[in-house]
Amino acid sequence: MSDIRFDDRVVIITGAGGGLGRTYALETAKRGAKVVVNDLGGASDGTGKGSAMADKVVDEITAAGGTAVANYDSVATPEGGKGIIQTALDNFGTVDAVINNAGILRDKTFAKMTVDEINLVLDVHLRGAFYVTQPAFQVMKEKGYGRIVFTSSGAGIFGNFGQANYGAAKMGLVGMMHVLAVEGAKYNIKSNAIAPTAKTRMTEDLLGPMAEFVAPETVTPMVVYLSSEACDVTHEIYSIGGGRFARAFVGVTPGWFAGKGAAVSAEDVSSNLATIRDTAGHTIPANIGDELGLIMKAFSS
Repeated sequence: MSDIRFDDRVVIITGAGGGLGRTYALETAKRGAKVVVNDLGGASDGTGKGSAMADKVVDEITAAGGTAVANYDSVATPEGGKGIIQTALDNFGTVDAVINNAGILRDKTFAKMTVDEINLVLDVHLRGAFYVTQPAFQVMKEKGYGRIVFTSSGAGIFGNFGQANYGAAKMGLVGMMHVLAVEGAKYNIKSNAIAPTAKTRMTEDLLGPMAEFVAPETVTPMVVYLSSEACDVTHEIYSIGGGRFARAFVGVTPGWFAGKGAAVSAEDVSSNLATIRDTAGHTIPANIGDELGLIMKAFSS
């Protein structure tokens, strides 16, 4: 098996001034990538800003003989997203991979969550991925190559107490990933998502004793693969942490079919709920057309 390399490839990593993003930047640079290290330099709740975090990672990369440039734009505005991509174009001439990693936390129980706490988290995680990825996607589409990685979370895919804003944003990224996988298919643009568990400044107080076993570096290998030319998968979600790598997915059960044109009552649904919920023989639709195909198949049976 040949080594995975990024020679002559340009990789953009948001939130790369520390934690997971820093490890992605160091490892892709080590493998030959020209890296845009984006970080606003604020606190984990999104307040503040500064250049020191991004600069420090750039210094680490260049000291090791790699190539990198810092960017301090916020992902949370269209102008910031464009600015991040423009930094890559101005310095390296193109964009080959985008790793959407920037994030903040504003945790609170749903009943007490404020509009500001909702919007701030959606702005950084969900809208931020839109603002960064769209101009990058346009470059990738034009050149016929691209790799996009979205950072989702088990909080969105499976749920977590006190994180309605975060979970909604993170599941929204799964939807974006699926659509870009479909739209990018004929342009050799691969789009995937990860749901990482790792000790970072955002999570170290939440993980308890497990924190020492889930260093950010245990997530990095999958992200490096997904952002590389070697990656031949798309449309997928990976649960990662502590050296464990697994695929997570959205599937559809065979379900219960009442019959074409049949009148169905709520009582019918209730009495057939066990069949509706039975996951044996499930399928994983590749797009909405596949899901509609399941309905059409039931009509013809």
